Amino acid sequence: MHRDYDVAVVGGGLLGSAIAWGLGRLGKKVAVLDEGDLTRRASRANFALVWVQSKGLGMAAYTGWTVRASESWGRLAAELKEQTGLDVCLQQNGGFHLTLGEDEFEHRGQLVTRMHNQVGAADYKMEMLSASEVKKMLPMIGPEVSGGSFCPLDGHVNSLRTFRAFHTGFREFGVDYLPEQPVSQIAHRGGEFELTTPKGEIHAGKVVLAAGNANQTLAPMVGLSAPMAPTRGQILVTERTVPFLPHPLTTMRQTDEGTVMIGDSKEDILDDRELNQGINAVMADRAQRMFPHLARLNVIRSWSGIRVMPQDGFPIYDQSVSHPGAFVACCHSGVTLASNHAFEVARMVAAGALESGLVGAFSASRFVMNTAAAGNCHH
Repeated sequence: MHRDYDVAVVGGGLLGSAIAWGLGRLGKKVAVLDEGDLTRRASRANFALVWVQSKGLGMAAYTGWTVRASESWGRLAAELKEQTGLDVCLQQNGGFHLTLGEDEFEHRGQLVTRMHNQVGAADYKMEMLSASEVKKMLPMIGPEVSGGSFCPLDGHVNSLRTFRAFHTGFREFGVDYLPEQPVSQIAHRGGEFELTTPKGEIHAGKVVLAAGNANQTLAPMVGLSAPMAPTRGQILVTERTVPFLPHPLTTMRQTDEGTVMIGDSKEDILDDRELNQGINAVMADRAQRMFPHLARLNVIRSWSGIRVMPQDGFPIYDQSVSHPGAFVACCHSGVTLASNHAFEVARMVAAGALESGLVGAFSASRFVMNTAAAGNCHH
C-alpha cells in the first residue's frame, strides 16, 4: 500500500484552503478533497470582516486567538500578494458597531464592560464612543445613531479574492485540488488514512477535517466529535456609490469596488434557495437609519448562505487519540482566523500535534463536560 499524500484536507472552502496553503508552504504533499463549486459553501456568503470586537464573551481564549489572527493578517496578505500577484484589499484601520437609540447604546456599553472584565482576555482596546465622536470618523451618520463601540484592530478584505489567492497559491506549492470528491468514508489502517470518494480512494499520512457542517458526520469516523448548529444569514448588496464608509461596521461595509454590503441576520431555516424579504427589510431599514443617504441607492443583489457554526459559537480544534494524525477544525470566522489557520494550525498539523493552548481551550470535549455539568445540576 503506497501513501499518496502527507496530508489530506477534507473541504476546500476558506478554512480548508488556508490550512492546505499553509501546509504546502511548509513543503508538505497535500490533497484537498472538495465537493466542488456546486457546494453550498459558507465562503460564498460571508461578510469578509477581519473582526476582533466582541469575540469571545464566555471564552477568553477565543479573544486572544482572534487578536493573534488580526495581528498576523497583514503578513498573510503580503505573502499571498508576493506569491500570486493578487491583492486581497486588506484594510485594517478599525471598525465600529453602531447603536440606534439610548437603549442600544447602554446595552453595548454593558457588553464592552463585561468583555474588558473577563479574566484572562487579551486587551483589544474596544471602547465606547459618543455620537459626536463617531461623527468625526463617520461624518455621514444619521441623527438616530447614539454612538457605538470602536476597535482599532478590526478591518475587512475582499474575501472572494482571498479564496482565489489561496487556491492559486496552493497550486503553486504543488497542492492537488480534487473537486467533485466528497469523502464518504475514512478508515485508518497500518498508520495511514484511506479516504473513500466517488472517484476512488486517497491514502494519506494525516487527515484534516475542514468540511464545515459536514464535519459533524465525518469526525466520528476518526474518533472525534464536532457538534454543529448551523444558521442561515442573508446579505444585501447595493449599487456602487462614492466612498463614504472609511471603517467597516459589524453589519455594513463598503467594498473595495464601491458597493455596500449589508447583513447580519441569524435564522434557523437551513434552506439557502430563497430569501426572507421581511428580514431584508429590517436590515435595509437599520442601514438607512444609520446612513440616511443609502435610501437613494438600489439593491442590486441579495443572497442567503448557511453559516458554519459550532454549537456554542466558538471554534473547535481537536486531534484524535484513537486515530493519531487525524485533526478537525470548525469555526464560524473563516476570514478573521485565516492567518492563524495558514500559519499556526498548518504548522501544528505538519508537526503532528496541536499545541496545548489550542486543544485545551477549543477541544470538543467541552461539550461533553458541559452536558455532564448540566446533568449534575439537576440532582
